[in-house]
Amino acid sequence: MKGRKRRNKKYSPEFKISVIMDMREHHLSYGETMRKYFPHLAPRGIGFLKQWERIYLEEGEAGFYIERRGRSTKMDNPRKGRPRKKPLDKQVENDLIAELQKLKEENQYLRAENEYIKKLSALIAAEEQKKSKKQK
Repeated sequence: MKGRKRRNKKYSPEFKISVIMDMREHHLSYGETMRKYFPHLAPRGIGFLKQWERIYLEEGEAGFYIERRGRSTKMDNPRKGRPRKKPLDKQVENDLIAELQKLKEENQYLRAENEYIKKLSALIAAEEQKKSKKQK
């Protein structure tokens, strides 16, 4: 049993509706429902029951007849997937390019200034070291 792959079982919409209706009518918990309908899965895996109940409460019985697995097309569910980026206005795009160029130039200037300060500090430290050697 350890080496065998388990495949996800697809339950019919009628079965899902009957399970949820029985659970709600008899006020069964998720665990009790699992033991009644899925004894082979009973100690674990109540997630799909929660999902079925959510679908039933949000969409009713018709929600179980919608295929939710795999990729969807725009007709099925337009909300899935990453939203497409809207193109920028030409003026905004030009402003961003100009600002980027300005920032690059400022960054280059600051790097050069930083290098200059490092070299100056090294020269001052070397001069001070020479003076301290002469005094001894």
